[in-house]
Amino acid sequence: MATSAVDATGNPIPTSAVLTAASKHIGTRCFSENVEFLKCKKKDPNPEKCLDKGQQVTRCVLGLLKDLHQNCTKEMDAYVGCMYYYTNEFDLCRKEQEAFEKACPLE
Repeated sequence: MATSAVDATGNPIPTSAVLTAASKHIGTRCFSENVEFLKCKKKDPNPEKCLDKGQQVTRCVLGLLKDLHQNCTKEMDAYVGCMYYYTNEFDLCRKEQEAFEKACPLE
């Protein structure tokens, strides 16, 4: 069972369980990058026009995942493992979510 948020080299693995578990943190830390990407998409629906903004969002999220894993490895892995096991059902992982958010509070 894939329960770690990073691979053997320490690079984030952005699975649905990892992204769902980190969603509040992503919404907080990567807010401005996401807003700029959405503004770009609204202004021009051509996907090529917003590639740089999309890459900024991706960089932000991957950097955040790496930071979260370094700062609260045990709690993040437990939460991600629960989310993976229960197919991203928040209600079944509240205990792990609470421990994760206590170890790595929102900025």
